[in-house]
Amino acid sequence: MAVQPEGTPCWVDAMFSDVEGAKAFYGDVLGWTFGEASSEYGNYTQAYADGKAVAAVVPPMPGQEGQSQWCLYFASPDAAATAAKIREHGGEVLMEPMAVGDFGTMCLGRDPGGAVFGVWQAGVHEGFEAVGTPGAYAWAEIFTRDPEKVDTFFPAVFPYSRKRMEDDSMDFGMFDVGENTVLGRMKMTDEFPPEVPSYINVYFAVADCDDAVAKATELGGTLRFGPVDSPFGRFAALSDPQGASFSVIDMSTTEGEMPKISEV
Repeated sequence: MAVQPEGTPCWVDAMFSDVEGAKAFYGDVLGWTFGEASSEYGNYTQAYADGKAVAAVVPPMPGQEGQSQWCLYFASPDAAATAAKIREHGGEVLMEPMAVGDFGTMCLGRDPGGAVFGVWQAGVHEGFEAVGTPGAYAWAEIFTRDPEKVDTFFPAVFPYSRKRMEDDSMDFGMFDVGENTVLGRMKMTDEFPPEVPSYINVYFAVADCDDAVAKATELGGTLRFGPVDSPFGRFAALSDPQGASFSVIDMSTTEGEMPKISEV
C-alpha cells in the first residue's frame, strides 16, 4: 500500500516480555507468520497475514517489562512538525522523533486524556501492506475519560474533521480524513475500573469472530466483551495472555441498521 494521508492509522506494534509466547498466541488467533528478528533494531519482528506485513512485536525496552499494549501509529509527512503540534495542543511527546534507519521516522505521544499513540513518517517502510482482510488491522477507537479534550486535541494535531453517532446510550465520536472515517472515540463509562487508563483499542479482522475468541481463550487470553453483532460486523474485545488489549471483528457478518451520524 502507498504512503497514507496524514492522520491515517498506518501501523501497529507491541512490546512483549515473552515475544515467542506472543508470536505463538497471535499466530494461532490471527493466522500471523513472522519474519526474522532485526537485531539492529532491538529484535523488532514483523508479522504477516497472507504474506503481507500487518504488525510487529518487539521485546520491551529496559524498565518497561510487563507493560504490553498495542500502539497505533498515525501517518505524518513530518514527524518533527507533528511532535511540535502534540506539545502545542496539550499532549506529551514521550519519545522524540527518531530515524529508524531508512525505514522511516517515529515518535510517541500521549493525548491530554492519557492515551499513548505513535507517529510514523514513512521511509521505505510505508506501513500496513493490507487492511481489513483476515489477520490485518481493521479499525481503532480511543477509549477516554476526557472526550472534550480528545475531541479538541486530535483535529489540532492531524487534519481531522469530526462526526458523532446519534445514540443516547453512548458518547461516540469519529474522526475523518477527507471522505474517510479513520478513527473512533468512545467515552469510558463507569464499567471501566478506575485503574484502567485511557487507551487506543485496535481491531484486527478475522474470518470468524467466535472461532477467534475460542482460540484466544483456549490459549490463555481473556474475553472482555462480546461476541456481539453490530451493523459494522460481529466483534469481541479480548486481552492476550500478557495483558495487551485488542479486538477482533468479522466485518462480513453484520446485523442491524447503521446508526445516524451527524457532523460536528
